[in-house]
Amino acid sequence: MPGPTCHATPNPIDRVPGARHARPLGSSRRQGTSRDAKIGRFFDAVGAFLSGGDNVPWCDSDIIAGCERDVEEAATEEHRKDGIMRLSWALVHSRSQADVNRGIGMLQASLGGGSSSSPLQTREKLYLMAVGHYRNGDYPRSRQLLLHCLEIQPDWRQALALKKAVEDQIGTDGMIGIGIATTAVGLLIGIAAAVARKS
Repeated sequence: MPGPTCHATPNPIDRVPGARHARPLGSSRRQGTSRDAKIGRFFDAVGAFLSGGDNVPWCDSDIIAGCERDVEEAATEEHRKDGIMRLSWALVHSRSQADVNRGIGMLQASLGGGSSSSPLQTREKLYLMAVGHYRNGDYPRSRQLLLHCLEIQPDWRQALALKKAVEDQIGTDGMIGIGIATTAVGLLIGIAAAVARKS
């Protein structure tokens, strides 16, 4: 039985672009079992995200390494481009901020490189950049990219689900900011009252 590929299996929230060209990551049974467990946890995160949680799926370094090998070993330019999209997908879903930033950079370069992308490819790249910015905590930029995705396809469930998570996070951060500001104002009023009583 071949080991899992960098795309695992199709999923409704974050499919890996160009998955039909992926190669197995490893051939040993033990590695496959370990990766199967990781992939299982990955899809649990996908399920939580779809059920209203704010968990965007994560990608492990062994999956990223497999995607990098796919790009290096690509036989044709089409396979190479598909491999780069899978690698970008894996990078923006990484727990490493350096990987996320690398994925965002690859996607920006592919959008700005003057290559003729179809609206579907543009939508995919914008979405993946939005995931990367979400991972980095840049929620306003993530939301902006998601709005561009939704201009291309207004009913795209992936983008709508991530947009909700981003807006929830923006709201949470806003409430924390209001709480901090309220505490600071209360502290200043308390200090001013104490100084006025001593004077």
